[in-house]
Amino acid sequence: MQPPTAPIRTYPTVDGLSDETVTGLLQTTRRIALVGASTDPKRASFGVMRFLLERGYDVTPVNPDHLGETIHDRTVVATLDEAAPLDMVDVFRRSEFVAPVVDAAIRLGAKSVWMQLKVIDETAAARARAAGIAVVMDRCPIIEDRRMNLWLAGLQPRPRPSYAPV
Repeated sequence: MQPPTAPIRTYPTVDGLSDETVTGLLQTTRRIALVGASTDPKRASFGVMRFLLERGYDVTPVNPDHLGETIHDRTVVATLDEAAPLDMVDVFRRSEFVAPVVDAAIRLGAKSVWMQLKVIDETAAARARAAGIAVVMDRCPIIEDRRMNLWLAGLQPRPRPSYAPV
């Protein structure tokens, strides 16, 4: 039986990315630095990190306020430099705090920056795009995964990396 296909997006997105581009990012990304990670189970970053780990991504939580603590058996680091090498930087910070995160992602050679729901910084996004980095804005990977039925299509989950805790 064929899995259901993703509904065609009939509204514009802030980032202008197609479903195919977002799917490609989710399929090719392996290492993610989750900036603004929280130890509070009520925070969105806590749930998104769990979801990403369950989908087989290697996620490093980044938050200097929680340095050395663990979230989902992963040790929190203070900076993106400590999370490198990385493919994606997933940002859970308010829009006004995104620019330095994007600049660090550019410096470290990230392939993509994913700004969560309501997180938009067009200027920082333009800098990232000029550096060849894909930029997703105002989206949530859980919502995108479910909306496009990536799990049902067999694109998720991937096997956990051998170095990831079980």
